[in-house]
Amino acid sequence: MSLLRAEGLTKSFGKTHALEGAGITIRAGEVVAVMGPSGSGKSTLLHCLAGILPPDSGTVHYGDRELTAMNDGERSELRRTEFGFVFQFGQLVPELTCLENVALPLRLSGMKRKDAERAARDWLGRLEVDGVADQRPGETSGGQGQRVAVARALVTGPKVIFADEPTGALDSLNGERVMHLLTTAARETGAAVVLVTHEPRVAAYSDREVVVRDGRSRDVEFAR
Repeated sequence: MSLLRAEGLTKSFGKTHALEGAGITIRAGEVVAVMGPSGSGKSTLLHCLAGILPPDSGTVHYGDRELTAMNDGERSELRRTEFGFVFQFGQLVPELTCLENVALPLRLSGMKRKDAERAARDWLGRLEVDGVADQRPGETSGGQGQRVAVARALVTGPKVIFADEPTGALDSLNGERVMHLLTTAARETGAAVVLVTHEPRVAAYSDREVVVRDGRSRDVEFAR
């Protein structure tokens, strides 16, 4: 049974057609790499799946709920509680410490500071960056900062993690470490991962590839 399913998605920005009938199915617990050349529509597909961008037409279902029929508040709630996000440049809050950044999603959901920071510290440890807990993002290396971002994505126990070029700003060694830790933690918690990348070495961490080209998608099945 699918956890996340999109059918017939179209999305245009002015005269530029980003998606033209794209679709994808994500099953619980699997890691899916969404691949394609620059400008193919892969990031737009991810943003539509996550409810960040509304498609011009088509549907997105999360379980038995239709994201495309939800209002902004309902989609925001879903992103806060059941979805996690890792972006290319981390997008950590520079004024907060790394510990406070990871605890932030829990605090926004009403958890007490002490409990939120305890959970955040546990995830920083699991991502091997507990040593930077009291530092601000600008005081960490790129690899450390991205692992903090992964910890923030995982701290709420999401069902789906959306990772948009998560290693794009890292060297190959740090990129490999981030991908190993991200996919290992996701599989341990049962979270699905939707991974946008153009790098075969990053896609190699997935269970399945979906290729996006000219706004359309195609599944590529392969054995691990």
